[in-house]
Amino acid sequence: MKLSKIISGILTMSVVLVALSGCQKPEGPAEHAGKEADKAVEKAGQQIEKAGNSIQDAAKGDKK
Repeated sequence: MKLSKIISGILTMSVVLVALSGCQKPEGPAEHAGKEADKAVEKAGQQIEKAGNSIQDAAKGDKK
C-alpha cells in the first residue's frame, strides 16, 4: 500500500514538472533589456576591479 502511494506521488510530481517546463514564455523585450543591463553592470564591475588591482600594483611598486 505504501509503495503504491510513493510511486503515485513520484509519477504525479514528474507530470507536474514536465508540464511546468513546457509553460515557459519566450523572453520579452523588458526581460532582454534587463539581461543586457546585468551584463553591462557585471562588465563594468570587472573593469573597476582591474583598475583597482592596477592601482594596488602601482602603489606596491612605489613602496619598494
